[in-house]
Amino acid sequence: MSRRPLVFVLGLTVGDYLLWNWSLNGNHEVLALASGLTLPPLALALVWLLAISVTRLVGALARAPGRGTRPRRVSGGHPARDERRPAPVEDPARSRKIAA
Repeated sequence: MSRRPLVFVLGLTVGDYLLWNWSLNGNHEVLALASGLTLPPLALALVWLLAISVTRLVGALARAPGRGTRPRRVSGGHPARDERRPAPVEDPARSRKIAA
């Protein structure tokens, strides 16, 4: 998902808050009323988009397979594939034939 709507609504909310604050301090009643009435819906939309973005991020991190983990190394330097499998046992009769 694109982050453009989140950034756009964040910019509108901050701009509206700054306009509302300036118009209250400068005795611009009509402008303060208009920006004050649009501020709560913008803030609600910002919180909603932020919650959706955080939820998608957590979901993407939870679905990432083995992210940040490395396979364990055994003494031979190869990744351990199946630790439940026993090591192969050498045939003693075969090793005596090779040595002789």
